[in-house]
Amino acid sequence: MRRVPTGHLFSTAQMAERARRRLPRAIFDFIEGGAGAEIAVARNREQFDRIALMPQALRDCSAAHSETTIFGRRYAAPLGIAPMGFADLVCPGTDRALARAARAANIPYTLSTAATTSIETIATIAQDNLWFQLYPGADEAIAAGLMERALAVGVTTLLVTIDIPVPAKRVRDLTNGLAIPLRPSLRTVVDVVRHPAWLLRAARGERLGMANFVDSRGSMSGLAHAEFVSRQLSCPGLDWARIERIRRAWPHHLVIKGILNPQDARAAERIGADGVVVSNHGGRQLDSAPSSIEVLPAIREACGDRLKLILDSGVRTGDDIARSLASGADFVLLGRPFLFAVAALGPSLGPARIVDMLRADFLNTLIHLGCADPTELGSDHLWPGRGTNR
Repeated sequence: MRRVPTGHLFSTAQMAERARRRLPRAIFDFIEGGAGAEIAVARNREQFDRIALMPQALRDCSAAHSETTIFGRRYAAPLGIAPMGFADLVCPGTDRALARAARAANIPYTLSTAATTSIETIATIAQDNLWFQLYPGADEAIAAGLMERALAVGVTTLLVTIDIPVPAKRVRDLTNGLAIPLRPSLRTVVDVVRHPAWLLRAARGERLGMANFVDSRGSMSGLAHAEFVSRQLSCPGLDWARIERIRRAWPHHLVIKGILNPQDARAAERIGADGVVVSNHGGRQLDSAPSSIEVLPAIREACGDRLKLILDSGVRTGDDIARSLASGADFVLLGRPFLFAVAALGPSLGPARIVDMLRADFLNTLIHLGCADPTELGSDHLWPGRGTNR
């Protein structure tokens, strides 16, 4: 691909290509890669690309806008920043930069349990634009403590991730030695040295770690720390009874993240969830899983309008946001594109640039389809006909 000047990046694809050049290969692979042979990662994009949108002509869109309401809050667009662990691998301060951009643009920023910045720190930046993502883990006391901290800083939307019963096999990360404890390959070490700008920023930044677990893990060896991480980010014993206990303990909006099966969506509804995130974890867990966008219509049909449906995994453009809403989603989350934006343009410019771009592109698509409001999107905008109206 031809190199594009810094000020002339107009798509997430261009930002990703710039990020590929600026980041050490191991870091770029950590962001871009998925589980196994990465079939699910490719499938996420392939399924979006198969959806054509049908415009409706001669509709008055002179007052068109991108704003939407979810969980009692009005946002600038039906998009938010997905939870991402170890985001500061891209650049020190990435968590903070994304939270700052979300607050300025009035979209939600979802802080991951595995973030490199604490809930309390991010809450001072994102304020009431902060959502929190919880890995329930094997230790209920640790999870309860995280929920209490989220409540204390004013979080009212909690996303509980349920699609990591066991850690995934991510071949790129294993090849590069990017794991806990770190065992970087010689090739990875040499490649890092060949990216002095990234190395200098990393050296000047704070030591990376999961800031929300500082009080829980104490002093640990590398192997003990790896076991702790595995127990808190995955849990083969997680069941609906545990999620019901979380529901009883959490007094605000509860969203179950990692739903692909309509039966599971109905189960989430039965235990009192306010919404679900239709997600295959960006193709990073089960490589043979279906894409989120292809199962979305069936989940909408199963749940009607009783649950808010949020979609992630594979969303890259304004057209993709429109495709998601037309297929039954109320809202979308994006992850990788925000990290690519930080890598491509830096933490000061990148997050704001990509939010503005996605919002403008979505509004452009909305008007082309003859819609003045995001809620007007439905299955009659899909070609060939598919999906279920919200």
